Amino acid sequence: MGWLAAGDEYEVALIEGKVAARATSGRAAGRQLTKLPRALKDHPEVERLGRLTEWLDRHAAACVAQVDSWMVSSLPVPTGLLARVWPDEAWRTALHDMAVVGDDPGEVGFLRDVTDSGELRVLDLDGETVRLSPRTVTLPHPVLLPDLDDLREFAAELGIVQHVEQIHRAIWRRPDALGPEAREVRDFAGGVFRSRFALAARAASLGHRVRGSYAISHVREGGRTVEATVWIGVPYEGEVETGDLTWQGQDGHSLLLRDVGPVAWSEGMRMAAALHAGRVIEKGEDA
Repeated sequence: MGWLAAGDEYEVALIEGKVAARATSGRAAGRQLTKLPRALKDHPEVERLGRLTEWLDRHAAACVAQVDSWMVSSLPVPTGLLARVWPDEAWRTALHDMAVVGDDPGEVGFLRDVTDSGELRVLDLDGETVRLSPRTVTLPHPVLLPDLDDLREFAAELGIVQHVEQIHRAIWRRPDALGPEAREVRDFAGGVFRSRFALAARAASLGHRVRGSYAISHVREGGRTVEATVWIGVPYEGEVETGDLTWQGQDGHSLLLRDVGPVAWSEGMRMAAALHAGRVIEKGEDA
C-alpha cells in the first residue's frame, strides 16, 4: 500500500501492520516519523487505516485457526484450494513450513510454495526441495507423525518456524495400562482457581469452547467427532477446581478410555494440562 495524503503536511500508510506517518514539507519532508503526530490522531485516513489493520488482524487469526483445525483433524485439503489462498499473505504465513503429506503417507515434508496450478514445493527430510502434485494433502497432527523427535531436530537445524503449532505441539500418548471400564482421567483434576470466571476465561483464551460447566475441545478423527471435556464448575462466587477429563461421542455418551483415538486423547490431555497450569500456586511452608 502506498502513502496517502492526510492534510497538507503529512502522508500516512500501513507499515508492518501499523499506521505510520511522514512529513511532506519542511526539513523532515519524505522521512518516516517515529510516532504518529497528535494532529493526525482523528484524521479520517488514519481511522480508515486503523479499521483496516483491525480487519487484517482478524483475518490473520482466522487463517491460523482454520489451518489449526485442518491439522488437528488431519483433514485432506484439496491442493487446488491451497493454490487459491496462497497469494494471500495471511494464508501463506499460516501455511508456510507446515509439515504435509501427499500421496505417500510415509513421505513428510515442509510446505514452501504452491503454484497457481496447485503444484506443491516441499522441503523433504534430505534437505531437498521436491515438487508434488497430489489431489489432496494432509497436515498431520504431530501424534500421528512417525519419527517426530527426528523431525523436530531437523526443523531446528533448518530454523523452521511454524505459525500454527504443529511439530512442536505438546502431545500425550494413550497408555496401554487402562482399566477396561475406565472413562475419566484425573491427572489434572484439583487445580484451584480463585473463581469459575477465571477458569472459564483461561479456557477461552486457550481457544477452547465453554459450555455450561465444561471446557470443550472438538476433534474429528476416524470419521467421527469427539469432544474432550473438563469440568470447570458452576457459576458462583468462590474458588473452583478443575475436574475430571472425559471424552464424549456424537451421541453425547462418554467413551471408554480404550476407545479414544490418539489425536482426541492427545488434544484432551493438552487442554486439561493447559487449564491446570493456570491454577493458583500457594507459596510458603503451608503450601
